[in-house]
Formats: sequence, structure tokens, C-alpha cells
Amino acid sequence: MRTDKIRSTPNQALIYVIAVIAATGGLLFGFDTGVISGAIPFFQKDFGIDNHMVELVTSAGLVGAILGALFCGKVTDRLGRKKVILASAVIFAVGAVWSGMAGDIWSLILSRLFLGIAIGVSSFAVPLYIAEISPAKVRGSLVSMFQLMVTIGVLVSYLSDLYFADEADVTSWRPMFYVGIIPALILLTGMFFMPETPRWLMSKNREDESRTILNRIEGTVQAEESLRQMKEELIKSQNEKAGWKELLQPWLRTPLIICIGIMFFQQFVGINTVIYYSPKIFLMSGFDGTIAAIWASVGVGVVNVIFTVVSVYFVDRLGRRKLYFTGLTGIVISLALLGLCFMFTNQLGDTGKWMTIGLIFCYVAFFAISIGPLGWLIISEVFPQKLRGLGSSIGSLSVWVFNTVVTFTFFKIVRTFTFPGQEIMLNGEDLGNPAGAFWFYGVIAVLALVWGYFFIPETKGKSLEDIENLWRNGGSPHQLNK
Repeated sequence: MRTDKIRSTPNQALIYVIAVIAATGGLLFGFDTGVISGAIPFFQKDFGIDNHMVELVTSAGLVGAILGALFCGKVTDRLGRKKVILASAVIFAVGAVWSGMAGDIWSLILSRLFLGIAIGVSSFAVPLYIAEISPAKVRGSLVSMFQLMVTIGVLVSYLSDLYFADEADVTSWRPMFYVGIIPALILLTGMFFMPETPRWLMSKNREDESRTILNRIEGTVQAEESLRQMKEELIKSQNEKAGWKELLQPWLRTPLIICIGIMFFQQFVGINTVIYYSPKIFLMSGFDGTIAAIWASVGVGVVNVIFTVVSVYFVDRLGRRKLYFTGLTGIVISLALLGLCFMFTNQLGDTGKWMTIGLIFCYVAFFAISIGPLGWLIISEVFPQKLRGLGSSIGSLSVWVFNTVVTFTFFKIVRTFTFPGQEIMLNGEDLGNPAGAFWFYGVIAVLALVWGYFFIPETKGKSLEDIENLWRNGGSPHQLNK
């Protein structure tokens, strides 16, 4: 990328090109998260495994994501955001080939564990990269583009699953995984030509390089103002260390609570039970055959993409808090009605099947406009420069720990909260009834509304340096809401 020309106004085209290429990491995240959904019925038959082993395969990717998030925070602060994203692209490509070639269930589990490392790394490195390279006025939209690409990746994985699904061929799950090589190569090639973030360069005393990139992105006038703010924050933090203990300082307690809390609620409203197990859920609701259930899952993917686009459009117009409370309210209502639909599945008959899919679409839509993209956006905004990589990795680590718990316990929660006489039978197998599980997630969504009133900050239009300065002065999230 050439950096010899400067501009007096922001270069919107360049900003969006950088954001879209980086956000391809989100597409890979979404693809490798969603592809398992359509592959499950086939490799379950191919390897002759039960639901417990299916949970192990699914959870292996999440454990890998935990490892990636746990060990790469400091690496991202030391080596830079760009290099870490490039490394994740290589892991994505290798993991896709390994998954498709897995000769037995344990090889598949290990390959998903390996792929999970890239998912964990990209889940915090990509939003962090975009947040640090974006002007404040459009930062919300650009970071939310990561979640948009995640949803597109999930949809692509569903379409890929549908294309390769063959009821007569139990090995049709293999090409489903191979497709992941394509976006991995796109990310690897694209990021090679992208710049490092100006804020990371400044933290390494590479001011001239930082200025050059800022001039290209923000224009000369705003670039100088951004540099001034960065210098002030670097002076304030020059005697501070950048380790795990520093995150526990009193002035960083609030951003840490925000980071872990929003990711807890993002996962424990249960959204990934639909993303990972949607074919199973649709089969339980009355859909006939695996391919029909995958078609319904494609609908989930389409809704997810459409309403994430809505969120991207409104996040810098309406603000974070309005989207958060609108979405969580819709999630509570959708889950309550979804539970009722499954509770009375026998009485509703064929009508219940279509009510179920409609309510799941509503549930996904409300998630997509709110806590889905907002989780990744807010954790990339609330930490100071020196600890932003480490702090974002804490958020990513949190989301994968919580995701693993939700995913690994879904069928167990379904069985625990199945009322006697309400069991759903499919091909002679007792699947339980998910009504109680959806109500359980609905109660947590109510708690998310209460928690959000006190802790969700309105960061719309605020510079990262202004947010950091508020925490240093003992400010609260509500002071950002003014």
C-alpha cells in the first residue's frame, strides 16, 4: 500500500477497504463456527457416534478458541495486530484441510481444536485492529462490520453444507470443511498489503509511520489531533506495565466488568445453540429430513446477515445503548414464546413447526441488531492503549469459555428441563423438549437488561483516548451516556 500521498479530508474509500479485508477474519470465524451445524448429521452417521461425542467435536473448536484468546493477547501487543491476523489466516487454512481429511473422530476433534485457535485469535485481533485504525465517527459501524462478516460466514457455511449435503453419502461432510480454505487465502493475501494500526505504531515509538497512515486515513488536520491525543495518553501510561495484574487496577475495574459481563450475556442468551444445532432443533420442531432442516438453517443465516446490516447502519446513529435494550427486549419475548411453542408442540401440530421457525428468526434478528455486534465493538473500545490487546483477549477468552459451557450443556439442559410427558421422539430416539432450555436462556436475557442499565456505556462518537481518560478520572459508564 502506498503511503506517500496525504489528504486534508478522511479517505472513506480506503477506510472501508481496510475494514472489509480485515473483517474477512470474521467471515472465517463465522464459517468455521457454522459449518459444523450441517456436518453433524453426516459425520455422526459416518463415525457412528452419539450426541455426547457430537458435543465433544463441537466443543473442541471452542476449547481451541479459548487457548487462542488466552495466549495471544500479549503477543498481539508485542508483535502488532497485523502479524497476528496473518498468522490466524495460516491456521485457518491448515485447519480446514485437516478437518476435511480426518480419518477418525479423534482426528476430527484435534483438527477442530487447532482451528479453534485461529477463531479465538481472530475474534479479538480483528475488532481490535479495526477499532484502532478507524476514525471515531465511523468506528462503531466499521467494528460492527466484523460481526456482519461473522454472520455472512455462518450463512456461507450453511449454503456450503446445503450444496454438499447428500443423504445417500455419509462422507459428504468432508467438502463442507474444505471450503474454508478459500476465505483463509483471501484474508492472508489481503492483510499482507494492509498497514499496521497507527495506535500500535505509536505505542512502539514509531511516530512517523503512525502519522503517515493517519494522514492517509483521516486527513492531515484530524491526523495531528489524533497524534496529540495518543501522545498524551502515552505520557500518562509510560510508567505503567502491560501485564495481567495491571488489568486489576481499581481504575480498570469498570471496563473489565463491562468486558466480561457483556460477553457472558452475549453467550448465555443461548444464541449459539441455534447456530450450532439448528438442524437438530428444526428436526425436533417437526421438519422432515436433514436437508429440509438445513434449508431452515439457511433461513437463520439470512436473517442473521440482514439484521446485522441493520445494526451496522444504526450503531453510530442511534448509539449502543438504544440498540442493546431494543434487542434484549425482543430476545426475552422471542424466547418466552419459543418455549411455549415447544411446550404445546403436540397440540399445535404442523402449525407449530412454522411458528417455531418464525420465532427463531425473530430471536436471531433481535440478537443480530444488539448484543451480537455490540459485544465485540464495546470490548474493543473500553480498554487503554497499553492494555487494549490484552483486554480484548480477555473479552474473547470470556466469550469462548461461556460459549463452550452453553454448547456443551445444551442437550443436558434440554433433558434437565423437559417436563414429564413432553418428550419429543425422533426415529425412536428421545430428544427431550427444548422449551425449558429456551425459558432458562430467557431469564438470563432479563438479567442482561438489568445489568445493561448500569454498565453499558454510550461510546458513540467518543475517541478511544477520551474513553480511557474517563476511566483514569474515576468516571462511570453513565458519564459516557451524556
